[in-house]
Amino acid sequence: MTVFAVHENLDPRTRGDIPFLLDVQSEVLSILGTRVVVPLYRRAAVGPQVMTRLTPELSFQGQELVAMVPELAGVPRHRLGPATGDLAGARAEMLQALDLLLTGF
Repeated sequence: MTVFAVHENLDPRTRGDIPFLLDVQSEVLSILGTRVVVPLYRRAAVGPQVMTRLTPELSFQGQELVAMVPELAGVPRHRLGPATGDLAGARAEMLQALDLLLTGF
C-alpha cells in the first residue's frame, strides 16, 4: 500500500456518500495492520464548506470530492477496498490540511 493511494470504500452503509478512502499513512509504517485514511466524500453530500484548507476539494476519476480530514481514521488493512489510483498530485494540499488538523497552523 502506498501513501496517497485511493481505495474503494467497502462499507455499504457509507459508500453512497463516501465512495473512496485516501491512505495518508507513511510507508515506513507499512508493517502495521492498520492504515490511516481520510474519507473522500462526494461534493454533493457535503454542505457549504467553511474551512476549505482543512477539507480540500479534489477531483478523482471525474468526480468532485471533498477530503474530510477531520474524520481521519485508522482502518484495518483488510477493510480497505482495492486501490483504484492515487492523489499524489494533491500531496501539498493534503499535508497542509493534516498540519492544520494536528498543529492548528
